[in-house]
Amino acid sequence: MSNNTPAKNGRRGDSVRRLVLAALFLALCMVLPFLTGGIPVIGNAISPMHIPVLICGFVCGWPYGLAVGFIAPLLRFAIFGMPPLFPTGVAMAFELAAYGALTGVFYKLLPKKIPYLYLSLVLAMLGGRVVWGVVRLLIAGLSGAEFGWAMFMSGAFLTAVPGIIIHIILVPLVVLLLKKARLMPNA
Repeated sequence: MSNNTPAKNGRRGDSVRRLVLAALFLALCMVLPFLTGGIPVIGNAISPMHIPVLICGFVCGWPYGLAVGFIAPLLRFAIFGMPPLFPTGVAMAFELAAYGALTGVFYKLLPKKIPYLYLSLVLAMLGGRVVWGVVRLLIAGLSGAEFGWAMFMSGAFLTAVPGIIIHIILVPLVVLLLKKARLMPNA
């Protein structure tokens, strides 16, 4: 009697597919900042690393989204020296981990209809920004730096408007295209 039953092979194949897709999203986190970095003024405001992490949570599920989100800024610092590790990279690691985890959790829990896709994205983006703010506050407390309400609002929302708009337009579009192409393991 073989241990390779169709159900077991299906689960293993799904895990391999998720792992490969997560690696692809991690690679995109490394490359996208190079493509947007040359755009004056809004290059960094687009938050290019956020896009693959948000999509990863939808496509691969919360554990993969969390892992890719946490690893991406730390790995990018180790390879390219950007973003600066402290405090930016550390805070980004927790923020992106929250984005990836929350998109995966909300997408799994909510109905698979377009309005809920947007709701999942917006809730994840809000949750990730709160996590970023809490981590920045903790880092500021430990390092003796200042981090107040005005700095939180500016960093999380005001300077992030171009990225927020692009994410709300681009991420659901990519997720819907991947779903239509049947490339989402958890669809």
